Amino acid sequence: MSAKNIKIDYIHHFKIVGVLGHVGVNPIYEWKGISKPWRYPKHRLNELESKSLIYWSPSGGGIPRLKRFFDEQKGVPIQSLWEDIPPVNSQALEDTKYATQKPKALLERIIKASSNEGDIVADFFCGSGTTLAVAEKLNRKWIGSDLGKFAIHTTRKRMIGVQRQLKKENKSWHAFEILNLGRYERQHYIGVNPNLREQEKQKQLEAKKKDFLNLILHAYRAEAVSQFKTFQGKKGGRLVAVGPVNLPVTRLFVEEIILECRQKHITRVDILGFEFEMGLFPNILDEAKTKGIDLAMKYIPRDVFDKRAVEKNQVVFHDVSFIEIKPHFKKNSIAVELTDFSVFYSQDAKGADESLKKNKSKVIVDKGQVVKISKDKNGIVSREVLTQNWTDWIDYWAVDFDFESKREIVRVRKEWDPDEQTRLPGMEKLQKSLETWEEVWTGDYVFENEWQSFRTKKDRSLELKSVFRKCPPGRRKIAAKVVDIFGNDTMKIVEVTVEGK
Repeated sequence: MSAKNIKIDYIHHFKIVGVLGHVGVNPIYEWKGISKPWRYPKHRLNELESKSLIYWSPSGGGIPRLKRFFDEQKGVPIQSLWEDIPPVNSQALEDTKYATQKPKALLERIIKASSNEGDIVADFFCGSGTTLAVAEKLNRKWIGSDLGKFAIHTTRKRMIGVQRQLKKENKSWHAFEILNLGRYERQHYIGVNPNLREQEKQKQLEAKKKDFLNLILHAYRAEAVSQFKTFQGKKGGRLVAVGPVNLPVTRLFVEEIILECRQKHITRVDILGFEFEMGLFPNILDEAKTKGIDLAMKYIPRDVFDKRAVEKNQVVFHDVSFIEIKPHFKKNSIAVELTDFSVFYSQDAKGADESLKKNKSKVIVDKGQVVKISKDKNGIVSREVLTQNWTDWIDYWAVDFDFESKREIVRVRKEWDPDEQTRLPGMEKLQKSLETWEEVWTGDYVFENEWQSFRTKKDRSLELKSVFRKCPPGRRKIAAKVVDIFGNDTMKIVEVTVEGK
């Protein structure tokens, strides 16, 4: 059907179809001064005219036609090939700059067709969070997960935005939690077969440790070494120490590295870790510097477990950052001010000037500064620092006013032997296949985003002081979490005392 046959009547769309019949098939009579064969009897045409269902050309004259409103038609069942929903373009308001983002209209159609209000919608590769955002607006409960921290960060900001919009519209919304289940991809390198003898267990554990170190060094593009006590690799004139697979890098771990550096006159070291002990920075860096040792602490990203990312050299080990916060007190209320955020990132900086082609530009990260380098037609290189202030690094930050109030609990299968179960005489023997589960504390706490400030596509401003939150008297721990422009998160915990009224 051509576009010229689609019309709008107030807010209703309709198409126009002919009312003329065929000579020799339909009766010929005069209606409205027009003598033609008509598909309908005269009284039916008059009835359609009285209901404003006859369409006349705005120019006057011509043959009348019948209005067929789309919302009154049954339509055609949707097919498996959908071509009526365009992809998200770069100018769209819903664009989050996430590469695999899907249009909201697409997810709205899928969710409406496959669920009812109150149902649970799950997306285990949630990416930019379109599924969750649409599910929330359609009053569905939802679960989302993703391996990529940038995906989780993008989704978090998006869902907070959805909540705020629903609040403006006086509509209800669902609260949500972000749970870091991040050690599961490391379990392969930790667990051993419990049925093995102790000697075999140790062999298996050593083999897994070796596989883990090879994996990390390969992703870091480092060469393995074996002549040191605390170092496992070297890269570009720097020795590399890899932290434990299932524990944070502690002060003791770093002090042992510093000791070997002093004994063997080593001055440049990279320490790679999944996590770092709270309060380790910046004191340990300053301590090493006074002893002539340049320590670079870097996070091991989850991308190391993605073989494709490793082979394509897409894995980035970011330098550790640290934050400073200041609590403010007003009677029995607390507010938190973000006073500093220090980063030491370097990415694509080495040899950037030489590798850049003429009349080209590139953005790099050099010693904690985002820099745009350009090379003109004569080969002259210029640099423009894009991060003028420490706040430029921050994309999102949040406060938990009572950290450690909510333990992270998981359900695990409980190992037990039915033969050891006490039974009364004559009772049937319990089935060995019966499974039981128990709730176990992981040792971590759930960070609850009780207050947050973040930048959006429309509003790039950032609040650096939270609202005051009333708290019961006594000692408590407050946590502040910062997510930087690369999606890396850093947390700071301080202990405070809230006075009574």
